Amino acid sequence: MTKQALNTSGSQDPYDLEQLKKLLNDTLQQASDLGASAADAEMSSESGYSVTVRMGEVETIEYNRDKGLAVTVYFGQRKGSASTTDFQPKAIQETVRAAVDIARYTAEDEYAGLADVELMAKDIPDLQLYKPWDISPEAAVEQAKECEAAAFAVDKRLKNSEGAYISTHNGRRVYGNTHGFIAGYDSSRHSLGCTMIGQDKGEMQRDHWYSVSRHPGQLEPIAQVGQKAGERTVQRLNARKLSTCKVPVIFSAEVARGLLGHFIRAIGGSNLYRKSSFLLDSIGQQIFPDFVQIQEQPHILQGLGSSPYDNEGVATQSRFMLQDGVVQGYVLDSYAARRLGMQTTGNAGGVHNLSINHQDVDLAALLKQMDKGVLVTEVMGQGVNIVTGDYSRGASGFWVEHGEIQYPVDEFTLAGHLKQMYRGLQAVANDVDPRSNFLTGSWLLDEMTIAGE
Repeated sequence: MTKQALNTSGSQDPYDLEQLKKLLNDTLQQASDLGASAADAEMSSESGYSVTVRMGEVETIEYNRDKGLAVTVYFGQRKGSASTTDFQPKAIQETVRAAVDIARYTAEDEYAGLADVELMAKDIPDLQLYKPWDISPEAAVEQAKECEAAAFAVDKRLKNSEGAYISTHNGRRVYGNTHGFIAGYDSSRHSLGCTMIGQDKGEMQRDHWYSVSRHPGQLEPIAQVGQKAGERTVQRLNARKLSTCKVPVIFSAEVARGLLGHFIRAIGGSNLYRKSSFLLDSIGQQIFPDFVQIQEQPHILQGLGSSPYDNEGVATQSRFMLQDGVVQGYVLDSYAARRLGMQTTGNAGGVHNLSINHQDVDLAALLKQMDKGVLVTEVMGQGVNIVTGDYSRGASGFWVEHGEIQYPVDEFTLAGHLKQMYRGLQAVANDVDPRSNFLTGSWLLDEMTIAGE
């Protein structure tokens, strides 16, 4: 396969935006011609590659080029969906016919249907989500080798590696519905990372670091990523066990974003209308301390979660989900909104660039504020119950005394309740982790139960 064939820029894609829009419009017209009262569809075309190097040798080079069409039709309140990866006219016709046949025999659902026409996005801003990376697989391999070598150079106790990788992918998506809405945009996502294994006194530990961005020029330097992976692994060597206790806890930024994610799940429409959330009827309730603001900002330029409209064509808007610790609104698509007697919040498909405000303190200052407790740098397991709010997860990190890290600790369990954890938030540091749709610094919580030896 030639390098040109693997190039993921728009010029090499067999379907440009206008072609996809035309195919999608034809798809919607076919649904209408078959009697559908309403329909929507999404077409996508994606391509890219990733390379992995381990112990200085190429381990994998994987290329992908995918495309897909998903169509949903409505006959009144009856709904049918079908999909295909074939964009040939006959395949599209068969897909639409399959969706129609399904809809004719499904039960009526009074809440089914497109989002309201007046909510469709009118203006589609350029959020600069597309910046291809002009890097050949050969160059990517060399840079992955450089990343891993930088990690090994940190310490002689780094005996092994799970590999370093570089990945670059571009995509093109178009959405439309029978309200007359059709729009699309290109996007890109590039990443690099490294995972190392250290060994000392018969004990082995692993850790990693990575960088991700829509713009290749905003990735962390290759050698810096490797160095961080090596340093983080060495810091975990000779970990000790903790005795059971109740102490303050700091969740590092990359772990704290999970706590933010649990909050979003709890105020998500599907959990709310099913009454399977510990935050039922929480609008107007004080859930966090009054210094906390949580905001969604869908139009951040080059943001990993940015989008001008949601998966139903509804215009996305900046809003506060939490102000002064009080819940201002839920996370709803049109179906959940109807079930709750509310209006969609433009969150079909999820939230867009969620952030929590932080104080003017770094992680070192947060450690000083905590004085004594645990800094959690990794959690594992699935012990989060959104129905009850109970939280119990395995963890590892560092023991802190006198505001300073003393030694690594592992194989302990963090236990608490999410409501108490949120109300017990003391501060958020300014070490915001930009590698996610959830933007947050490290969290200091007043107290949690540590189940150890």
